[in-house]
This record gives sequence, structure tokens and C-alpha cells, in this order.
Amino acid sequence: MKLHRLELTGFGPFRERQVVDFDAFDDDGLFLISGRTGAGKSSILDGVSFALYGSVPRYEGGDRRLRSDHSFLTDPTEVRLEFTVGDVRWRVTRSPEYERPAKRGGGLTLEPARAELEEQVDGVWIGRAAKQREVGIALDEILGLSAAQFQQVILLAQNKFSRFLLAGNAERQQLLRTLFGTRRFEQYEEALEQRRREAQKRLDEKGSRVRTLLEVAERDIETHGLAGEDADVADADVAARAAAVDRAVVRADYRVESRGHERDAAVARADAAAAALQRLTDLAKQLAELDAARRDLDRLDSLADSIAADRARLEAARSAEVLRIPVESAARAVDRHSDAAAVLDAALADWRAGGGVDDDEFDAIVEALTAEIARARAAAEAEKDAAALTRAQGLRRGTLEELDTARAEIERTRAAVPARRDALTAELATAREIAARRDALVAERDSLTVQRDAAQKLARIAPEAADADEAYVTASAASAEASTAVADLLRRRLRGHAAELAADLVEGEPCAVCGAIEHPSPATSDERPVTDDDLAAAERARDDAARREQDAAKTATAAREHLSAATAASGGIAPEELADRLTETETRLVAAEKAARRVAELTDELVGIVRLDTDARAESEALGARIATTREEIAAADATLAARQTEIDAARGDHPNVHARIAADTERRTLAQRVIAARRDAADRVRVRDEAVTDRDARVEASIFASADEVLAALLPDAERTALAARIDEHTAAVTAAQARRLDLELATIGEEVDDVALEAARGAADAAAAERSTAIAAAADAGSAAASLHELAASIHAAADAVTGEAADAAVVTRLADTVAGRAPNTMKMDLETFVLAAELEEIVAAANLRLSEMSSGRYTLHHSDARQARGAASGLSIEVQDAHTGRLRSPQSLSGGETFLASLALALGLAEVVTSRAGGIRLDTLFIDEGFGSLDPETLELAMRTLDELRAGGRVVGVISHVEAMKEQIPAQLIVEATPEGPSIVR
Repeated sequence: MKLHRLELTGFGPFRERQVVDFDAFDDDGLFLISGRTGAGKSSILDGVSFALYGSVPRYEGGDRRLRSDHSFLTDPTEVRLEFTVGDVRWRVTRSPEYERPAKRGGGLTLEPARAELEEQVDGVWIGRAAKQREVGIALDEILGLSAAQFQQVILLAQNKFSRFLLAGNAERQQLLRTLFGTRRFEQYEEALEQRRREAQKRLDEKGSRVRTLLEVAERDIETHGLAGEDADVADADVAARAAAVDRAVVRADYRVESRGHERDAAVARADAAAAALQRLTDLAKQLAELDAARRDLDRLDSLADSIAADRARLEAARSAEVLRIPVESAARAVDRHSDAAAVLDAALADWRAGGGVDDDEFDAIVEALTAEIARARAAAEAEKDAAALTRAQGLRRGTLEELDTARAEIERTRAAVPARRDALTAELATAREIAARRDALVAERDSLTVQRDAAQKLARIAPEAADADEAYVTASAASAEASTAVADLLRRRLRGHAAELAADLVEGEPCAVCGAIEHPSPATSDERPVTDDDLAAAERARDDAARREQDAAKTATAAREHLSAATAASGGIAPEELADRLTETETRLVAAEKAARRVAELTDELVGIVRLDTDARAESEALGARIATTREEIAAADATLAARQTEIDAARGDHPNVHARIAADTERRTLAQRVIAARRDAADRVRVRDEAVTDRDARVEASIFASADEVLAALLPDAERTALAARIDEHTAAVTAAQARRLDLELATIGEEVDDVALEAARGAADAAAAERSTAIAAAADAGSAAASLHELAASIHAAADAVTGEAADAAVVTRLADTVAGRAPNTMKMDLETFVLAAELEEIVAAANLRLSEMSSGRYTLHHSDARQARGAASGLSIEVQDAHTGRLRSPQSLSGGETFLASLALALGLAEVVTSRAGGIRLDTLFIDEGFGSLDPETLELAMRTLDELRAGGRVVGVISHVEAMKEQIPAQLIVEATPEGPSIVR
């Protein structure tokens, strides 16, 4: 990293912009930043740090302290730094937060802090970030060093780099942690500690589960009385309590076995008592059923006469049912013969009403009428076709009339086409001529609109421009007056200085200006003294007036520019005249646009007329062809109608038409056919009637009945016959069953008797045995449940205990590792992991520092890294001791003198810079600063330190040293001088 240029404005002691060109010292390699104490030498390094990191190394009072106390309220505060990292040149600009005058309403407002980062590309600065956070993120990536690292390896700030040498272990650890980013090792330690706590928590949880399970098991053991000799193990260890649970499980199993035997015996006794009770109950029930069977059999015997009558009636109905079909068939045959005779009489009556006689030959008549009807039907089809042809002829003649009318209308339309076409052509030519001027009128309208707007703006801003000029003149006069007032106050103050000094003169004491002890003519003044507040107020008034003058000048200049532009745009023409021209142009433009639309309409209409004439001619020719075809069709149809009319007249005879002739003949034939069918049916019915009556009489004579009427009287409905049969069968079955049941019960109860006393005694014995059985079963179930629960609890206890053993082993491993990494026992050095890593880094830093310290101290002093244990349990591994070659002993760095401390601190800081740089990715350090400390060195030691600084600039490195030591001013010709002006602010040259 190389610094090129630093600009400081309103920063620290610098009010005006100061420029530090670091590139000017490239040839020398070593330059001195000198100046009187308090002039602001260290502020240059503050500016570098603030530009890169937004902070300064000397104090932590916030950005507000960075603003120069010499700045006026309106003065800016800004730091700009150009630097190169690798091959890329960057420029960063920062401003702290400070108060400035408010633009509106008076008073002060807070100017926010800002930052900007730019990259130089082909000689042009390109913005890369414009917010503080974005700039910070970008610089972190570019620099690769934090603010702490930068201030330790590049900017060795005043009284800071010796702090590392003299720091205690804890403070040195914090600093090294910041420089080397070893926070992750502390995180590793925290992660292991978290794992240790989690492992211990899991172990405690599993142990708690074992104890909880033991408590549950012990409560169950006590509840079921299984403790035995283990009644007092609650205070014993887990293993003893678990063993007691196992012994209780054995006792529970023994109890299960005992209760099982007792249950089986009680069940056997209950079953025997229940069997005895059941036998007596069944016997009593059988005796009661025997009495009931005997009573039921007596009841059935009392119904025997009624059942015999029902059986006789059922037999008669079944015999009559055999004769039902012949009797009913004969009756139906007689009825059907009567119906056929009535139908024959009605058919003959209808025939006679139509003009016939009973002796006509009906078959011949039907045959003759059928032939006539067939011939008439052919003529009827011809009659139907003739009617259709007549209707079609009417339609054809109507169509022919419509075609003639349409053709005449088309011809009249075609006759008007030429005149309309000529009129449209003339109107189209006129419209095209007007529409051709539209584009020119649009351009003219737009130009006039611009001129009119400019003329209106000119009329509006002319007074404003005049007012702005007048305000500018007034502001200029006020600014000049305010400047004059400041000058007058300064002159008055200068005149008053002599009077002020004269007022302090004391006779006999030397003058502060000339040193004389006599004061013959002391100056006097009649004017009121000018105070700093008067001068500050006048300067503020002058600055405010100057700012108002600048604002008024900008406003007047802008107004004149707008006025000039408006005058040029308007062309010097009045707004009213331009408005009249614009109105006229817009009227002509409207006419041109209307004509353009009319051109399109006329063109479409002209094309339509031509297309219409073509279509009309084609349609007229098509209509002529259809007219000729229609006339031919009418003539052919007239000839066909004439031929068919002759055939129709012959077929209809005396009837009005052929259909009437067919209807009359069809009706007469139907009457004849009905007479023929009625005669044939009547003959068939006589034959069937005679056969059915003969069969019925023969069957009745052979049966138990005297006549057909008796057969009909004996018949019963199917439901009634079924009910009678069911009643008879049910009675017979009931008698049989009752007799069998009585016999069975009599055989089963021979010689048996049961009284209520014996039955009650058996019931009491059965109930008592059942109660004992229930008690025994419940006791066995309770013992089994208790044993199962204890078995399950014992298994859970052993499993949980095994888990505790495994978890304890894992927790021991994690705990030992976490304690070792955290510096606890068994770590005898009390050194945690992060400290161990930092100790390795410190050892390398000390080795790098000794390369320079040995030379600067002429081989007397070397630094030693110590990992010895510290007192009172403090962390080990980060101690630094100094070995004095004169005594051969190690001693504390605090025992060194001021100059020796400076040399050791400088060597250690340079060693730290090298190691940190290598850890930061090998960033090349082309610029290095060292702030103060050389005044504590004797000339010989200073010479050794200067030699070391010469080595630092090897390879093109530029080293800047801040010091007020005269010897260094003599040895370092390249210097950057910071001077405080008499007015207060400092300057850089």
C-alpha cells in the first residue's frame, strides 16, 4: 500500500485546504514531519486514519472533535486521500458530522457525515461507493487491514506502539486478538464449552430419569407390599436401589404364582356349586313343564268336534274344485253364443240400411268392390299430383313476375351510374388539392405555437429579470458596505492596540513591545475599543452579505439567460399577433384534415360504384337466364295437367271426386265383410256351446253332487281353504307334540322331587363360591399387573442406567477436552486455545523484533517470549521479558529507561508490523509513519535508530517520522513542516 496525496480542509488545526504530497518524498525515502509543539504534526496522521477508517488513533471522542475550531460556520470540513493498493489507484473523501447555518429559517442544522470512494480508470475518477457503510465495506476488501492493524503496522501513532511492550497479558491478548483475528479460537472454546454443558445436561437428565423410575418402582413396591427386607433403601445409592427393585420383582413373581393356585381352586369350587344349582333348577323347570303339557293336551282334546266339521267342509270344497272348470266353461260357452247371435243381427241390419237384402251373395259383392277400389286409388294419385302441379304453376308464375321486376330495377340503377361516377371524380380532385397542404400547415402550427409560448414567457419573465437585476445591485451595495464595515473595525482595532498597550504600562517596568522602562508619550484613544465579538459579528455580516450577493448574481444571470432565450424563440413578434396567426393556421389545418378524411371517403365510394355497376350487370344477365327457364317450365306443366284431368273425370263417376268414390265403395265392402264374419262366428259358437254342456252334465252326474248349482255352492276361496287346512294341521301337530312332550317329561322326572328350601340352599352355596372366585381372580390379576409393571420398570431402570454409563463416558471426554482448551485442569499451564495460538504469533513477533533491537542496542538487549505460569491463576503464554547481556538476566520491560523503552517498543512494533502484514495476505507496505519518541534517545542510540529507519526505506518504501528533535532535522533533509499562523490556523509546507 502506498499513499500519494492528502488534502485536509477544516480538519484539526487546519482551516484552509492543505495538501500533503507524499510522492514528493519518493526519491528520499525518509522524510521528517516537523513543527512546533501543538502545530498539528500528528493531525496529518489523524487525517490519513480518518480518510481510510473514519476514526483517529489518538482519541475516541467522536467525529465532532475532528472539525477545526478555527473554521467559520459556513466553512466545510473534508479529508481526501489518494492511495494505491496493488496496481489500482483509489481516492477516498470523508466529512465528519458538524453544525452549519440552516438554509431556511435561520439557526443551525446538522450536516451529516458523508463518504465517497473513487477509482482511477484511464486517468478518470469513477465513483465506486457513495455511502459510509458501502465505503467501509469496500475499503475493508481493498486494504485487507483493520483500523487497529493499520495503526500498528503503518501508522505507529504517538504513545501507542510502546503500549504493546508494556501491556499486561490480558491487554496484550486483546490487542493480538484484534490484530490476528483469533476470535474464532475463542468461538471454538465457547463451542466446546457449550458441548460440555449439553453433555452434562444430558447426563443429568438421564440420571434424573433413573432416579424417577426408581421412585416410581419403590412406590409400586410399597403399595403392593413387596418391600420385604428392603424397606429402608430409599437413601441408598442407585445400584442398591436397583437391586432392591430386582428382588421385589422376584417376590412379585412368587406372589403371582401363589395367587394363581388360589384362583384355580376357587374357580373349581364355584363351578361345582354352579353345576349343582343348575341341576336342581333344571329339574324344577322340567316338573313345571310336565304340568303345563298335561293342561295343554286337555285343551286340545276339547276342540276335536270343531276340527272334524272343518275337515268335512274342506273335503267338499276340494271335490267341488275338481268340477269348477267344466261348470264354468259351459256357462261361458252359452253366454258367448248369445253375444254372437246379437252381432249377426246388427250386421244384417246395417247391410239392409245400405240398400242390401239378406239373400245377397256377400262374397261376390266383396270381390267386385275390391277391384273397383283398386282402380279408383290409381286415379286418386293422379288427382293428388294434379293439385300439386297446379300449386307449383302458381308459384312459378309469381317467381317469373318477381324476376321481371328485379331485372327492370337493376337496369334503372345501372343507368344512373355514369353521372354519379363523374360527380365523385370531380369532388375527389378538389378534396385532394386541399388535403395536400396538411403537412405544411402542421409544421406552421407547431412553429407558431413555439413562438407564441416564447412570446408569452418573454412578457412574463421580463419584469422578473428587471427585479433580479435590481436585487443584484442592492445586494452588491450591501456586500460592499459590509466589507467596508469590517475594514473600518480592523483599522479601529489597530489604532486601539497602542492605547490598550499604553493603558497597561507601569512606570519603571519595561515595555512589552520595545523593552524601555521610560514611557514619555503613551498613546491614547477616544474611540470605544473594538472587541472580538464586534469583529466576529461584522465578519459574519460581511459573509452573509457576500453570500446574498452571490445568490442575487446567480439569480440575475439565470433571469437574463431565460430572457435572451425567450426573445430569440419569439422572433420579436407580439404574443397577440402570433395568437391570431396560430388561430388562422389551425382553421386552415382543420379544413385540410377534413378534406383528407373526405378523400378517403370519396375514394371508397368511387370504388364501390364501379364494383356495383359490374355486379349489377352480372346479376341482370343471370336474371335473364332464370326468366327463360321459368317460362319453359310453366308450358311443360300445363300440358301434363290437361292429360291427367281426363283420367280423373273417368274415375270419379257421379261422385264429386275420386276420394269420395273410394270412400263409398270401401264402406259398402266393410258392411258385407261384417255380415260374412258374424255368420261364421255364430256357427262356431253353437258348436262350442253344445260340446261344453254335454261334458259338464256327464261330470256332475259322476260326482257326489246332484247338480251344477250344488257344485258352485260347495266351492270356497283359496284363502279360506288354506286357512281351514292350516287349522286342521296345526291341531293335529299340537296334539302329537303335546303327547310326545308329556311322555318325555314323565320319563325324565320319574321318582324326582324338588322343594324351594333345597333350591334356595343350592343357590346360596353357588353365590358364595362365585364371590370367592371373583376375589381370587381379582387378587391374581392384581398380582400379575403389579409383577408386569415391576418387570417393565426394572427393564427401564436397567436401560436408563446403561444409558447413564455411556453418557457419562462421552461427557467425561468432552469435559476433559473443553477444560483443556479453556485452560482449566488438567491444563497445568492455564493457557486456553486462543492464547496458545497468540503465543505462537507472539514468539514469531519477538524473533522479528530482536533482529532490529539487537542492532539498535548494540547487542545488549533481546526480547524473550515467556509461557511461564502467572500468579493467582492468571492466563499464561503472552509474557515478554527483556534479557540484558550485561547481567545475563531476564527482567521486566517496565525496568527499562525511557530511551531503552522507545527502542524496544520500536523494534517490537516493527516486528509486529512484519508479522501482521504477512498474516494479512502479504500486503506490501510502501508508506510507514512513526510518531514521536526519538527525543528520549542519546545521540549514539539515535544514530542506531536512524540506521534502522534507513533500512526500513529499502526497496522503495517511504518512511515518515514525526519529531521535533533538532538532530533529526539536521540528518533528514526532506521535511514536511507544519506551522501555526499568527491568526491561529496551521498550514503545511
